Amino acid sequence: MAPRSLAFWSCTSLWLCCCTAPPPPPPLAAPAQYANCKPWTRWWWFAGEIAEPDVVRQLDWLAANGFGGIEIAFVYPHGGDEKAPRLPWLSPEWSARVAFARREATARGLGCDFTFGTLWPFGDSQVPAADGALLYGEAESPLRMRLTWEHPSKGRVLDHLDRQALRRYADRLGPAFAPALQGGGCGLFCDSWEVETKWIWTKGFAERFRQRHGYDVAPFMGKLLEHRDVLYDWFALVSDLVLDEFYAPFTAICHELGASSRAQCGGAPADLLSAFARVDVPETEAILYEPGFARIPASAAALSGKGLVASETFTCIYGWKGWPGPGPHQGEERVADLKLVADALFAHGVNHVVWHGMPFQTEGGRERFYASVHVGPDSAFAAELPAFNHYLETVSRALRRGRVWSDVAVVLPVEDAWCAGEYPKELQFPWVWGQYELRYVAPAAELQGRQPLWINGEFLRSARWQGGRLVAGAASFGSLYVDVEFLALESLRAVVALAEQGLPVCLKRAPQQPGRAQGAEYGELLRRLAALPNVRAEFAAVAGGPPLLRGEDLPDAWCREDGDGLTLFFANPDARALKYPLAYGQAAREQEIVRNVTIHAFGRDVAVELRFPPDQSLLLRVGRDGSVAFEDVGFVPARVRR
Repeated sequence: MAPRSLAFWSCTSLWLCCCTAPPPPPPLAAPAQYANCKPWTRWWWFAGEIAEPDVVRQLDWLAANGFGGIEIAFVYPHGGDEKAPRLPWLSPEWSARVAFARREATARGLGCDFTFGTLWPFGDSQVPAADGALLYGEAESPLRMRLTWEHPSKGRVLDHLDRQALRRYADRLGPAFAPALQGGGCGLFCDSWEVETKWIWTKGFAERFRQRHGYDVAPFMGKLLEHRDVLYDWFALVSDLVLDEFYAPFTAICHELGASSRAQCGGAPADLLSAFARVDVPETEAILYEPGFARIPASAAALSGKGLVASETFTCIYGWKGWPGPGPHQGEERVADLKLVADALFAHGVNHVVWHGMPFQTEGGRERFYASVHVGPDSAFAAELPAFNHYLETVSRALRRGRVWSDVAVVLPVEDAWCAGEYPKELQFPWVWGQYELRYVAPAAELQGRQPLWINGEFLRSARWQGGRLVAGAASFGSLYVDVEFLALESLRAVVALAEQGLPVCLKRAPQQPGRAQGAEYGELLRRLAALPNVRAEFAAVAGGPPLLRGEDLPDAWCREDGDGLTLFFANPDARALKYPLAYGQAAREQEIVRNVTIHAFGRDVAVELRFPPDQSLLLRVGRDGSVAFEDVGFVPARVRR
């Protein structure tokens, strides 16, 4: 919530005398296992016998090197050895070893989460044909999992659009995880969406589509990309199924098992803000997802009142190479480059780092996961790990104070993405094809310095205009920014209702109604909206006051507010607009960078000179009295020249 003493309108002093914006509910406490703010690591458990002394040795190393927890991920036998002896998947012996690891982690003050399955999408060899993921035109699931704990067996991918299939899957896995989850304080994790979406289907989809949209989708399924009205209608139904049949019940199942839910919803064919809002800990990843994408889960967390935004961090930093790898420069990673990525994430709302990742290593072994970054005693950066992890902990703790500050809500262009179809070839990856992923969206440049957050139709429909603020979920804003080609009818209704109550709206262009259903109501709503004096195409006319930050070439920054003041993190300017993949040694700058900024807080302007030494970002506090104090983050990576 923005400081109430900021001036938003010329009449601010008048309405402050008679009313104030209602305080949104306080952010929910982060699940207990993340309380120490230290970074975690994903711990790749290769299918094997998992000797207890190896578990203890690696946990001791993690605790001694500044880690706060582990996420145990269950994958293939090391090297793909089909004959490797291993604990049978979900067997009592497997459960006992998982529970042992959790107990030993807890004894060392380490949190512990578990990937809820083997490999990435949910599924295994015991998923029956009736519960397998479907594509249009297939009578039985063609989707198989490879390189799982059960390798060479290729189990089925679970139908992620069927909550009953998810329930049967959870009923099998739940008892196997129960000994490790005993006593609470753990989480279950779902990785990024890696289920084929082109063209995902489920039992009864055609009839649900007909009931919802009033026509048959089957004649269009071979050419959806040629009919963006039908494509939108298809995505709208798929999105609701993803939300209602997967993410919401996944969180409910986690709670039933005494765990919290943590999920990367990136890649899901769904309204991403709503998806991230349905899990306890929304998580992004970088740099396969570029850091700016983190603003979506960070916005979802702010709107839904969650205080933690996680990131799988440093993944394939210099590029990706398929299994068996290794990826480019794996084992040679430079901490200055890693810090650049972490700082970019902090400046887009992340406050919990999960390293990717540490392979399970047998005594004397040299095991490596196929993709970077490699974490372990034999890491290229092992000597720097304690200090670097302390830095990550320090910034993460600072960025959990109070609540997110924001001045303006920006409509996320979900409908545009659902109508647009494929990305241009230059923006596609082997696993990325559709604009529904929203990988490259960013708020308009004119909003820089106001820390805009994304908002969608779901939160607009439940929002209210009260005390001179747009109160949406657990966040509040001074204005709404709408610059989309398409906007759902229900969302437009909400915008009009709020604007008629007084919400300042910047409407950059008149949106169109997406989908095949059209009617006169949409045009009438647009006419009502355009006629309002508080609806303007120029943002300056509705901004209501200066931004939080002003200055030339502003660095990326993130701000949180508590009762005593503001916490601001400024990423080094070199961390701005990072693209995948990073160049090896990209962070090797030798010169100091200086930026002069004006911070408008608590009714006053404060001029601040930001001096960024090489590889350094800045953390500062602005008090309610206008005082500015830089906080010591205390870490300088080893200098390596290009």
